[in-house]
Amino acid sequence: MKLILFHPYSFNIARVLIVLIIGQTLYFKFTGSEESKYIFTVLAMEPWGRIGLAILETICVLLLLFPRLVWLGALMASNLMLGAILSHLVFLGIVVQNDGGLLFILALVVFLLSLYVAFYERRKIPYLRDFFPID
Repeated sequence: MKLILFHPYSFNIARVLIVLIIGQTLYFKFTGSEESKYIFTVLAMEPWGRIGLAILETICVLLLLFPRLVWLGALMASNLMLGAILSHLVFLGIVVQNDGGLLFILALVVFLLSLYVAFYERRKIPYLRDFFPID
């Protein structure tokens, strides 16, 4: 009997949550909201870093929507969110402009969910698939 952790529904729910969370932040990055401009100004990456990361996150969301490329989208999301988490811890602080730490928490959630999705899809990842024999 498989654990519910490895049930296809939990995998798809994780994918959808990643897509929704990253997808909703794209609007703020592409439109140049004040909070996004502030964050990327502190990181000395405004405007090109903001736009570049928005493009990378768009690619990540699209990869997560294609079943054969979910593993790549999950790996990409985990790396992007690791960068966001480190940016919060080193430069921005956990609370940015009185958001109560929401952006930091969302980055953590997406990071953990993307690790879960990548682990679920581990047999599809080139160079790693040989380490995971078929059950």
